[in-house]
Amino acid sequence: MTMWVVTDRGADFSAEQLEGLNVQFVPMRLSLDGRTYSSGEDLTPAAFYELLEKTEAYPTTSQASAGDFAALYRRLAQTDPEILSIHISSGLSGTLDSARSGAEMTPEARVTFWDSKTLSCPQAWQVEFAARALQVGWPLQQVLERLERIRAATEGMFTLDTLKYLIHGGRISHLKGLLASLLHIRPVIGVSKDEGKYYMLGQERTPKKALQAMASALLKFYPEGSRLRVQLLHGKNPDAVAMLRDMVSKLFECVWLPTAVVGPILGAHTGGSLAGICAGPAEIYEI
Repeated sequence: MTMWVVTDRGADFSAEQLEGLNVQFVPMRLSLDGRTYSSGEDLTPAAFYELLEKTEAYPTTSQASAGDFAALYRRLAQTDPEILSIHISSGLSGTLDSARSGAEMTPEARVTFWDSKTLSCPQAWQVEFAARALQVGWPLQQVLERLERIRAATEGMFTLDTLKYLIHGGRISHLKGLLASLLHIRPVIGVSKDEGKYYMLGQERTPKKALQAMASALLKFYPEGSRLRVQLLHGKNPDAVAMLRDMVSKLFECVWLPTAVVGPILGAHTGGSLAGICAGPAEIYEI
């Protein structure tokens, strides 16, 4: 054991990405129709979206508490006190603050914190890289320096057919969200590098145009023909990501990762219609 890597369920991985990696997850909870679940433990993404389709209720989520982090750090420190804790953007969640408070309760653990400034697959890429690099013996400072590059160079964006979950969760202005819903606008949403908060990359009137807008938006960040590491993600919308894959394949030399399904913690704020993409220069993820 060289160092533990801890993250939260704000990160979305394909099953293949976690193979052979010892990544630890702090519990994050979701409530729906009077029942509370722990995401990734007793509620799978498939089961969550099935429940969501059958109810008129809105799910609610709660971030991990300081006590949750303290319990996890305490358990891990019994084997190795060195922990790298990588979390969902502090601009979107208070999870990182909970992690810091939890570490204060466990002086036996030596925790290094990393704000991913993002979420979902872009967050997962940072976690995956750190776990692989530490596994082969990279020193912590070298890992952090590469994470800085990965965080700066990776882009994630998504679109969705309904804004009602984002509105209910308070993630966007109620007024702007309501107007967009009335106008049947499909937003293209990214996460800013400075504040780690959602921002509007564009908006379209049809799902297909929104997907094309995402593919085209990548050209703002990477020259056409670039060799990119690319991963698609969705809630319960495989047709959309299949279309998006075809569009992006025409613009870049793509190193494809298996498609990821957005977990319940983020899916509670987006619904099943979400389709998105994560991309970055392929060489910076190589060890």
